[in-house]
Amino acid sequence: MRVDKYLKVSRIIKRRTVANEACDAGRVLINGKVVKASAEVKVGDILEIMFGQRTVKVEVLSLNETVKKENAVEMYKDLT
Repeated sequence: MRVDKYLKVSRIIKRRTVANEACDAGRVLINGKVVKASAEVKVGDILEIMFGQRTVKVEVLSLNETVKKENAVEMYKDLT
């Protein structure tokens, strides 16, 4: 699954266009490497997303195409 879609489906970032812009700005890292929006995410990857002064670090637990809002947090584990 593409990283921009994963961020949207898991509701870490609310809109896919915002996730896309964050990737283009170099604020999204997978396993310590800056990635583009089209980069593939796998189960077990560590994502770091920089929101201004705050950095969110999560581990990918599952890849679902669609998920209900209340179940979205089950897609990742917060490491921050």
